Amino acid sequence: MNIHSDFLNPKEALKLYDLDIFTLGKMADTIRQKYFGKKVFFNSNAHINPTNECSDFCRFCGFSVHRKNPNPYTLSKEEVLIRAKKAIDLGALELHIVGAHNPKLNLKWYLEVFEALKQAFPFIHLKALTAAEVNYLAKITGITYQEVLESMAKAGVDSMPGGGAEIFDEKIREYICKGKVDSKTWLATHSFWHSLGKKSNATMLFGHIESREHRIDHLLRLYYQQEDSGGFNAFIPLVYQKENNFLQVKDFPSGQEVLKTIAIARILLPNIPHIKAYWATLGINLAIVAQEFGADDIDGTIQKEAIQSASGSKSANGILKDELVAQITNAGFIAVERDSLYNEVKVY
Repeated sequence: MNIHSDFLNPKEALKLYDLDIFTLGKMADTIRQKYFGKKVFFNSNAHINPTNECSDFCRFCGFSVHRKNPNPYTLSKEEVLIRAKKAIDLGALELHIVGAHNPKLNLKWYLEVFEALKQAFPFIHLKALTAAEVNYLAKITGITYQEVLESMAKAGVDSMPGGGAEIFDEKIREYICKGKVDSKTWLATHSFWHSLGKKSNATMLFGHIESREHRIDHLLRLYYQQEDSGGFNAFIPLVYQKENNFLQVKDFPSGQEVLKTIAIARILLPNIPHIKAYWATLGINLAIVAQEFGADDIDGTIQKEAIQSASGSKSANGILKDELVAQITNAGFIAVERDSLYNEVKVY
């Protein structure tokens, strides 16, 4: 299904926000139901964040160590393996490994961790390292991001998460995450990963100082990238979390604004199969409602979540599979456990 040609014009795409929420929701839900009917996907996953010591300073971040979060930590390889085993014993089929830009943990360290995890748990799906982390590791190692990605693939990384995209507009990036990977390189990093036959996700952090125009620009850049490289599995709109960071945002998006943004993402990204309403930033109730507005995925069990919860999300302890299934089915949807590449594991 191709995007409506009018919506490739940013001004026309922006007008979608002017529609009432019910009209917009129906447009998005029509696309969603064409592909997935009433299915809502989730997976059994676990997050492992090796470190919160970061050489960069992102104003929106409450996870990395700074004066509002004076609790630094860095895991050893052995500690990562211990956490992985515990997560897998609890049912995780995917390990989601992202962290901070810590000069103590070089590329060699990560590759050895990935190889050890695959040796110990050959069946596990490794989703690891954002494009921002990849480019940081390339910089401190003195090699290209392409070489980093090739080495990750050889070490057993199966797919990449979508973090680090934030908002693609460079003026906004200059203020909220100066020094982090630029938008063109973020897109090029994922493009090369796709050329290796690998899949990844894409994100957008919204609800802070960006405008609606910035969101539309971000979505259309993802549309064109997907037309070119075709490897994005899912798009994940992340709602900014307001605590323990330095943005000092006063006006936060309403639930209606969030739902409109999710619906518009479904309309503008027909070439990205899945739209994820990430419950860790939305809360479980709004994430369920978002399934009526174009989303078809809710993420997974997580087990232990550290990045969003550091800024105020209620996601620190994850969510039980039974509760996810109950929430989905009680809302009139069909709960579908999936693997990391959206193959169906079990339909409830």
